[in-house]
Amino acid sequence: MEDDQVEKVYIAVGNDLQDGFKTLDWTLRKWSSSPMNTISIVILHVSYNIFKDFVYTPFGKLPASSVSDEKLQVLRRYEEEKTDKLLSKYIAFCGKVKAEILKVEKYDEPIHKLMLDLISGLRITKLVMGITFMKSTTWKSKSAISGLFYIHQNKPDFCEFFILCGGKLVFLNEGIVEDDEGTTLAKMRDKANFRTWLARVFTDNSLGRNSGPLSPSSKDLHSPDSLKDQWQSQEIENYFQHLLSLNLDQENFELEDDHDLQTTTSPNPIEPDLPENSDSNMSVAEKTEYLRSKLSEAREMIQLRRKEDKAHAEGYTKAEWAICLSNTRAEKFEILIKEEIRSRIEAQNSLDSEKEQLHELIRDLEDRQSRLNSLAQLQSELSNELQQSTMAKRHAEAELEKSVITRADMVKEIEEFRRQRDVLNRRIDFCKEKDAIGLVARSIELISCGHREYTAEDIRLATDDFSQRLRLKSGGDWTNVYRGRLHYATVAVKLLHPVHGHFQSKVRLLSDIRHPHLVAMMGFCSELKCIVLEYMHTGNLRDILFTSPRSYRKYNRALRWPDRIRIANEVCSGLSFMHSAEPSPLVHGHLVPSNILLDRNLVAKISGFGLDRTHDQSDVRLDIRAFGVVLLNLLTGRNWAGLVEEAMSLDRAALVGVLDEKAGKWPLDLAEELAEIAMKCLSVNQEPNSDLRIANIIAELEMLKKKADDIKIDRGDGEVVSDRGANEEEGSSDVPSVFLCPIFQEVMKNPHVAADGFSYEVEAIEEWLGMGHDTSPMTNLRLKHKLLTPNHTLRSLILDWHSKRSNLPS
Repeated sequence: MEDDQVEKVYIAVGNDLQDGFKTLDWTLRKWSSSPMNTISIVILHVSYNIFKDFVYTPFGKLPASSVSDEKLQVLRRYEEEKTDKLLSKYIAFCGKVKAEILKVEKYDEPIHKLMLDLISGLRITKLVMGITFMKSTTWKSKSAISGLFYIHQNKPDFCEFFILCGGKLVFLNEGIVEDDEGTTLAKMRDKANFRTWLARVFTDNSLGRNSGPLSPSSKDLHSPDSLKDQWQSQEIENYFQHLLSLNLDQENFELEDDHDLQTTTSPNPIEPDLPENSDSNMSVAEKTEYLRSKLSEAREMIQLRRKEDKAHAEGYTKAEWAICLSNTRAEKFEILIKEEIRSRIEAQNSLDSEKEQLHELIRDLEDRQSRLNSLAQLQSELSNELQQSTMAKRHAEAELEKSVITRADMVKEIEEFRRQRDVLNRRIDFCKEKDAIGLVARSIELISCGHREYTAEDIRLATDDFSQRLRLKSGGDWTNVYRGRLHYATVAVKLLHPVHGHFQSKVRLLSDIRHPHLVAMMGFCSELKCIVLEYMHTGNLRDILFTSPRSYRKYNRALRWPDRIRIANEVCSGLSFMHSAEPSPLVHGHLVPSNILLDRNLVAKISGFGLDRTHDQSDVRLDIRAFGVVLLNLLTGRNWAGLVEEAMSLDRAALVGVLDEKAGKWPLDLAEELAEIAMKCLSVNQEPNSDLRIANIIAELEMLKKKADDIKIDRGDGEVVSDRGANEEEGSSDVPSVFLCPIFQEVMKNPHVAADGFSYEVEAIEEWLGMGHDTSPMTNLRLKHKLLTPNHTLRSLILDWHSKRSNLPS
C-alpha cells in the first residue's frame, strides 16, 4: 500500500558528473514542496556493451578479438567500478530522499527507442533527462537533439517529459530548443539528404523541360545546343542512378548550438543549397552547370573518403601488428615476472628459515644465560649458608662450653636440692602424722555434702589471687564476690565474713538446697572460708531495671513485659520452694532486685539465701511483702524510697499509668492483674490475712503467665517487638563460645593469640602476664614466650556478628 502512494520520478543521467548533479538538484528543488515520504527518486543509467565488438586503446578503436580475454575482463571490471562510483555519488547527493538505481544495458537498439520502451514498460509518469545523457549515448550532437525530439513527439500522454540543459529547464518549440527566458539554445532544420535532393532536382528539371518559362520551344529541340543539353542531362541522369545505388545517406537533423553558430554557418559540403527562386531565375544550362560543380565536389568527397578509409585500414594493420608485438612482449614480461616472484618466494622462505634458526639460537642463548644466572645465585646462596653454618657452629661450640659449665653447676644444685628434699620429706611425714586425724574428721564431716572441696591454691589460681579486675562490683552483698574459672567453667567465688560463723553448717545447708530458680553451690574452700557458686552472666535484676538508657548496650536489651511476668513467676517459684522447707520454712530475709540474678537466657535465680539467720524463720510475710516490692519494680521500672507508700495510695488504673515504657506496650488487663497481685503482697503486714500464702500467689502468677503466652501467640511476629528481650536473649545465648574471653567471659573487642594457642582480650592477657604469670590461664602449662599476636580474623567475625545483631528489628 505504501509503494502505491509513493510517486517515482525517473532521472536519466549520463557520465558527466557535474551535469548529473545539476539535473538532480533541479529535480529535488522541483519536488521539494512534496512530503519526503511521498517522493522516490529512480536514477536511470544506460550502460553499453562497448567491449562486445571493439575496445579503445592508445592506437585507436580495435576489434575485441585482438585483446586477450583476461585483459578484456580487466577493462570491463574497470568500467563497471567507475560506473558504480559515479552512481554512488548520485545516491549520496540525494541525501535523505529515498533513491534507487535502475541500470539498463543497451545493445543495438537506438537509445531514443529504448527510452520509449522503458516509458511504456515501466509506466513512467515523470521523466527528467539532460541533453548530456543523449550526447553520451551517441557520436554526434545532432543525433542527441533529434533523439530528444523523437522522444518528445512519440512518448505516451501519461508521461511528463522534462528536458534540462546545464541544470535549467528547456522547451521544444517547432524545432527550436529554448530556455524559460526564450533564448534559443539550439535548432533543428529539416534538410533533405543528398538522394532526396537529387530526385527533387531531376524531377524539377524534367518538369522544366516540359513546361515553364525556361523550357525550349519545339523548334529548338533538334538544334545542336539542345542536343548537347539533352546528352548532358542523360549523363547526369545516369550518374544520378549511380549515386542512388550508393549508401550516401546523411543524418536528417543537425544541431546548431550557440558555439556552432559562432564558429561556422556553412552548410554541408554536399548539400545543394539552392536559392529559393532558383526555379524562376535559373535556366536549365545554369542548373546543369551547377549540378556539374556539385557532382565534381561529390566525386572529390568520395575520393577523400576512400583515402581516409585506406589510411584507416593501414592504421588498423599497423595497430594489429603493434598489438601482436605488445602481446608477445607482455607474455615475455609475464614469464619474467613469474620467475621473479618465484625467486622472491624462495628467498623469503630461505629468509624465514634463517630467522627461525636465529630465534632458536637466541632462545637457547637466553636459556643458557638464565641457567648461568641461577647457578650464580645458587652459588651465592650456598656461600651465605656456608658462612652462616660456620658462624652457627662456632656459636654452638660456645654454647656447648657454657652448657658444660652450667651442667656442672646444676649438678651441684641438684645435690643441694636432694639434701633439702630429704629434710622436707621428713618434715612432711611428721606433719602428715600430726594432721591425719583432723583431716579424716573433716572428710567424714563433709562427705555428706556431695560437693567438691577446693584448696586455697585452686581458689587463688582461679581468681588470679583475688584480683581486683575480677571482683564483681555490682553492689549489695556481692562486693566480696569474685569471678573465677575452675575446670574450664566460669564460677563465682564468695568469701564469707567471719561474722557469719558456723561455716560447715552453712555449707551443709546450701548443699541440700537444689532448685532451678535458686543459685546453686558448686563447691567450697574450708581454708579461705568461701563457697563456689554458679556464675550468672547477665547480672542482677536491679542493674537491668534501673540502668539508664545510655547503658542499655552493656546489657544488650531492656526487659520486655513478657519477660517481666515470667521472671516474677520464676522468683515466686524459688521463694515458694524456700518457704516449703521442712521442718521449718527457710526465710530469705533480704529479697531485693540485687539478689535476683539472671543467666544468659534471662532465667531468674535467687541468691543470698541461707547465709543470714537473724530473722524469724517462721515469719514468711517479710518475704511476701518484699516480693510485692519486686513486682512494683518490674511494673514501673523505678526504685525510690516512697514507692510502696505511693503505690498503696494509688488505685489500679493510676498504677497502670506509671508503667515502665522500656517494657513495651503492656496489655492493660495483664498489667492490672499484676498490680493487683503486688497490692496483695504489700498489704500482708497491715491486717492479718491467714489465707494469703505464697502458694496462692504463684497460682495467680501461673495463670497470668499463661495469658501472656497466649497473647504472644495471637499477636504473632508483629508483637515480637514488644517481646524483644526474649528474642534478643535467645541471640545472646547463642553467642559463639569462641567469641568469649576465657578470662573475662565477655565478648572480646580486641582478641590476641597467646603462646598456648588460645585467644584472649588483650587487656586481660596483658594483665595476666603483667602479674608475673608464665603459665597458660587455660591449660596451666608453661608458656614458651609472652608474645601476643592480633587475631584479625576473629575480630572481623565478632564485628560481623555485632552488625547482624544491630540489624535485628527493634
